Amino acid sequence: MTMSAENSIDNMPPVIPHWIGGEPVDSADGRTFPVADPVSNTPYSRAARGGAADVERAVAAARSAFPAWSSLGSRERADVLVRIADAVEARHERLASFESYDTGLPITQARGQARRAAENFRYFADVIVALGEEAFRQGDEQFSYVVREPVGVAGLITPWNTPFMLESWKLAPALASGCTLVLKPAEWTPLSASLWPEIFAEAGVPAGVVNIVHGIGEEAGQALVDHPDVPLISFTGSTDTGRHIIRAGAQHLKTTSMELGGKSPAVVFADADLEAALDSVVFGVFSLNGERCTAGSRVLVQRPVYEEFTRRLAERADAVRVGPPSDPATEVGALVHPEHYARVLNYVEIGRKEARLVAGGTRPTYLADGNYLQPTVFVDVERDARIFQEEIFGPVVAVAPFDDESEAVELANATQFGLAAYIWTSDLKRGHRIAHAVESGMVWINSHNVRDLRTPFGGVKASGVGREGGAHSIDFYTESKIVHVALGDVHTPRFGVAR
Repeated sequence: MTMSAENSIDNMPPVIPHWIGGEPVDSADGRTFPVADPVSNTPYSRAARGGAADVERAVAAARSAFPAWSSLGSRERADVLVRIADAVEARHERLASFESYDTGLPITQARGQARRAAENFRYFADVIVALGEEAFRQGDEQFSYVVREPVGVAGLITPWNTPFMLESWKLAPALASGCTLVLKPAEWTPLSASLWPEIFAEAGVPAGVVNIVHGIGEEAGQALVDHPDVPLISFTGSTDTGRHIIRAGAQHLKTTSMELGGKSPAVVFADADLEAALDSVVFGVFSLNGERCTAGSRVLVQRPVYEEFTRRLAERADAVRVGPPSDPATEVGALVHPEHYARVLNYVEIGRKEARLVAGGTRPTYLADGNYLQPTVFVDVERDARIFQEEIFGPVVAVAPFDDESEAVELANATQFGLAAYIWTSDLKRGHRIAHAVESGMVWINSHNVRDLRTPFGGVKASGVGREGGAHSIDFYTESKIVHVALGDVHTPRFGVAR
């Protein structure tokens, strides 16, 4: 069986249209672009190529739907979100197969993303019903209370890695908050987004509440950022693109949430449970094909256990099963796109000149075609090396030694990024000290990336602006209005009155 046949699926849409005002529509100018799978790198479909006219139509539909959707009670919106979750779960296998085919993710990991997407809607249905608002009393004179009002039309721009689940991270809180929206999925991986229209229709989402415009970031994404009637942009992607969006959005003073790049450290002390730390490091950097923002792609190991840890890490990397995404035994599949694959391979060549390669670095010999790379480990990496400083976003890890706690913190903070950090030590006092000293938005002590949906998600420095997750997401998609009410007689100084 050929690799392309192994990765084939049924019910492939020949064209992926926009979804505007509750209807599938072509681009205003009729343009499309090809979409290829990462195993054969040949087009399997075409997607509508949106531009400013399509974004204009989508924003108009969202504005028209906003008064009715925003006026619904929180319980009514929550009921819709629960029905969306039910519809997602009913398409569990189809969704996972679409996601795996389009992104190159191993099918077992794609199934996990489908489950998490459904849970995002259930969670925010609970949040919006349970969320209270603040009230303040100033003695017997005045009472003040806060009213949350949805911002309006939200612009959501999502990345190509785990696209369906990351779309749900933004869709669920935006809808729960009472916003209507325009979603611009990533152009490399639009297949799973083609399921949203039937999911929303089945769940009873009113026409125009959710609109989807496919297209190239510089065209459709730019038009969404530039639109004066889209007051809010939530973006997940590269740091350079995030900077551009913030600059462009400044003209209309848009509220932005930017979840950007990462080069997260995993700090392993000599007293750590090395087996548990090794499991976490291997999973954290090689799962999802290494294409994850929170990957622990810089591993800092205390010198007494450095040689042992790096040897065992290399052995584990060599044993990781690389194969077709559709094979349940596969642990690392195909990288998403030839352009990204070439970028990752270029970093591997850079790493060969900067450090010592102890595992991977090449295509597995049994995979002649497709964007495959054996998990790659570089050791003895200097802090100024590009593979230590720059986000690679693939199954590549840089390992460096440290001597003491202060050096560990210094190395952990020695990049422009600050998204996540992982600390491994049996000394919990030290674990807390390191957690507080590391410059990152999220820290895990003796744990891999276990996400609690109630917690704030986001980074510092070049890893982003703002926080989403739990009530923080509701804060982002709403404006807080304070209403002051007099409880008794008001004694205002009387200006302009004859004395």
